Parts: sequence; structure tokens; C-alpha cells
Amino acid sequence: MRSRVAWSGDSGVAVEAVAASVAVLAALLGSGSEGPDRSDPAAADARRDANDLGDAGALRGSDAVRGAGRPGAGGDPLRDLADGLLDGLAEVARLEARTAALKVQLAADYARAARFLAPPAGSVRDRAVQEMALVAEVACVLTVSERTAGALLSEARALTTGLPLTWAALRAGTISWQHARILVEETSGLDSAGAASLEGHFLDPAAPGAARGCAAGELVPSRFRAKARTWRERHHPERACQVVCVSGAGCHRFR
Repeated sequence: MRSRVAWSGDSGVAVEAVAASVAVLAALLGSGSEGPDRSDPAAADARRDANDLGDAGALRGSDAVRGAGRPGAGGDPLRDLADGLLDGLAEVARLEARTAALKVQLAADYARAARFLAPPAGSVRDRAVQEMALVAEVACVLTVSERTAGALLSEARALTTGLPLTWAALRAGTISWQHARILVEETSGLDSAGAASLEGHFLDPAAPGAARGCAAGELVPSRFRAKARTWRERHHPERACQVVCVSGAGCHRFR
């Protein structure tokens, strides 16, 4: 597929965020103007030589990324190499989040376009067939099951229409796709005010009663899920539910 179309403005913003992370990684890997010539086979061999610590500088990030005043910077090539690799991993995590946001935006935009293109549904059955076709198209291009594609479309709709703080954090790369999915799940069934309160508690430092301690994106997903569920059950006990996990059939929530 090499079609050239005008994507939505939101898709363009998501692409720019992905490009920004790629640029940071390129700087960390020394592929910018100050890096070695990657067309030179000798330079490529030298980069692959792990014993040549002189090439560790090629993996250093810019001062804007790494911080000019980091203790020991420039004094120990091996430490600089290790620090650069950790910086690279951190940026890859942000890139993954931003790429997930781009996928979500494209899925949401495609769903809207497909529904506009579809003829008016004359019956409930026709509507269901159209939805099945939409899900099948997404499943095909992503090479995933229709169940997975359907979940992505549902999550994309929730994020882009009802969870602005979560959506902004995912696009910025400050929370992961797993964190975003947890917020979608924990706000399901809440009205707009309840959903806004939940995501504001964890993502808006200026919100009344905002969460203290580590930012949401700095918590491992399992810990964040527990905190989000606890907050939901405390503030919306009428929405408390039981989670039943069946081997081979996944987890199901009963209200």
C-alpha cells in the first residue's frame, strides 16, 4: 500500500511525536552529523567491535537528552557506553508509546472514514455486518485476530473521544500503551465526570486530591492497575465488579 492521502491533523501530530523519538535515538547512536560515516564499511566494523571503547562516544546522547552535568560524563568510556544504552532504552519506551498512539489515531480515523463510506444500514443485521467488515479489515492489515482488532478499535474510540488526559500522555510518551489500556478499562462504565476524575487523579498534578508519589507512567502496569482499581472502587462502589479468570478463556468482569 503506497497511497498518498491527507491524514487527519491528529495523525500528523502523532507522526511528529514518533519522528521526534527516532531523532533522539539517532542522536544517541551517533548517526547525526557528528557521528561516524555509516556508508564506510571500516567504520561499521569498528562500531561492531565491542572491545573498542573509543567508539563508546558514538552512543552518547546530546546534552539536551542526557544532561550536560551528569557526574563522570566523558571520564569513563565504559560508563558513558552503559549510560548511553540506558538512555536508548528509555527513549525506545517513549517511542513505543508514541507509536501505539499513532496506531490508535489511525485506527480511530479509519473507523470514522469507513462508517461514512458505508451505505445506511437498513437493519440491525446490516449494521452488524458493516462492523464485522470494519474489524476484519483492521485485523487483516495488522495480522492479528479479529478479537484483538475489535479491542483496538474499541480502545481507540475510548481514548480519542472520552479520555483526553490519557490520550495526551500516551502521545507524549509519558505513559505506556499498557497504562493507557488500564485507564480505558477502569473508566469503562463510568459517566464522563467519573472518568475525568479518575484520569485526572493520576495524570493531572493540579487536580484536587491528585495522586502523590511516582507518576503513573513510572509505576509498573500491575501496580498502576491496583491503584487505579482501588481508587475506582473507593469513589464509585456502585461500579465495583468481580473479575473471574477462566483458564484458556481470559478474564471476565461481572458488575
